[in-house]
Amino acid sequence: MATFGSLSDRLTAALANLRSKGVLTASDVDGTVREIRRALLDADVNLDVVKRFTANVRERALGADVNKALNPAQQVVQIVNDELIGILGGQQRRLEFAKQPPTVIMLAGLQGAGKTTLAGKLAKWLENDGHTPLLVAADLQRPNAVQQLQIVGEQAGATVFAPEPGNGVGDPVRVAKDAVRYARDKQHDVVIIDTAGRTGVDAELMKQAANVRKATDPDEVLFVIDAMIGQDAVATAKAFQEGVDFTGVVLTKLDGDARGGAALSVASVTGRPIVFASTGEKLEDFEPFHPDRMASRILDLGDILTLIEQAQATFDEQEAMELAEKIATSQFTLDDFLKQMQQLRNRGGLMKMIGMLPGARQMREQLDQFDEREIIRTEAIIQSMTPAERKNPKLLNGSRRLRIARGSGMTVTDVNQLVQRFDQAAKMMKTVARGGVPQIPGMGPVGYGGGRKPVQQKKKGSKSGNPAKRAAENAALAEGRSLKPQSAGGAGFGLGGGAAPGGADQPSPEDLEQLQKLLGR
Repeated sequence: MATFGSLSDRLTAALANLRSKGVLTASDVDGTVREIRRALLDADVNLDVVKRFTANVRERALGADVNKALNPAQQVVQIVNDELIGILGGQQRRLEFAKQPPTVIMLAGLQGAGKTTLAGKLAKWLENDGHTPLLVAADLQRPNAVQQLQIVGEQAGATVFAPEPGNGVGDPVRVAKDAVRYARDKQHDVVIIDTAGRTGVDAELMKQAANVRKATDPDEVLFVIDAMIGQDAVATAKAFQEGVDFTGVVLTKLDGDARGGAALSVASVTGRPIVFASTGEKLEDFEPFHPDRMASRILDLGDILTLIEQAQATFDEQEAMELAEKIATSQFTLDDFLKQMQQLRNRGGLMKMIGMLPGARQMREQLDQFDEREIIRTEAIIQSMTPAERKNPKLLNGSRRLRIARGSGMTVTDVNQLVQRFDQAAKMMKTVARGGVPQIPGMGPVGYGGGRKPVQQKKKGSKSGNPAKRAAENAALAEGRSLKPQSAGGAGFGLGGGAAPGGADQPSPEDLEQLQKLLGR
């Protein structure tokens, strides 16, 4: 995540210094803790949280368990990871649903934190989980807030309850009460109330939020906070906790480039867990918050569980089995290739998924340079082909490739490269499907033990075109005498470049005698 990119770099760099040390001294630990403290403070993490965090890390790192460990550096990394999980709330906190529907969820927070967009994301996430949410437009202060929620609700496929036009008109408390009654009548099992915010904390804001809570008695009150808000995050969270008393926190704009560490302090300072995280602008960029997984991402240890969950949501199991069968039987076509790319692009997180791999932080520059528009260009080329051409790329002669290039706005070279890459990919996947070792162009076979065939020793012998000379040289080899090459200082035709008389490269008397016998003299 971009928000914690700088923090992640600083923490991993501080811990990397310990890996070369077999035994950790107090000075080693103090130096590492000092760097961790600086990294957390630079990331806007609350000072009290930083003091408590670093004190716990130092105490545990100097303990007997670390000194006795075979790899003390790994033990310290584990300690830092455990303490990060503690800052982020410890255990994952799930939504609590009412025993008697509807479950009422109230969103609270400052203006600009992203409550309205988050309402749509939460509605879509609940729909995917089998619920029937109702969005309530109770933000009647901000201009066009009601219209925005209606648009977001339409995109999410959720019903929106908006009896008032907003823009300063209407009573949000009455709207919220009527919405709960409407949801009960229309059998909506979840009600999501989007309340008004302010640019700053004030008495009017808190009074209205408290009145909405009192009128609806929500099962969950989620405090929505911008991860890029800075040091004001803690003060704002405390004010809302005193005025409204929220039950959970939602972090938004985690894809931003700010330091964002203050948002990490909210759970520790308020004692309220982080329930969800918004990681982008799209409705799909929304996920439950797992403290242990987030800590692993910050320390560049990867987030394999979330990666697996997203992969399962992206690819259908039945389609995956059909695709594997096509690959094994050489029936994999450009249509299948296109469908796989569209699934990745529609998920909107190809780079995000790659970023969840362990050590992905080291590839950040390459990941940042990757342009997902290349997938769009590839789609344009494939979609410019006829069904027959997609099924059998061997039909693509010169005129057809020229037509495809013009139709997709690309060049013939681009079409040729795509076909070539598809052929190579199909061959590699077929090899893997059959249990073989793929041959990567320019790298040779990939697998255990090198995979290369043993190099056979060339048969030694004279290569001279002169029968007499060839016979003499072969006889010399048979007697165990090596053939001395000519000096490299000779002319281009081997003339005038001999060694000095009496040198090591001059023929011996035995060689001359043997040569005369072969010539019949």
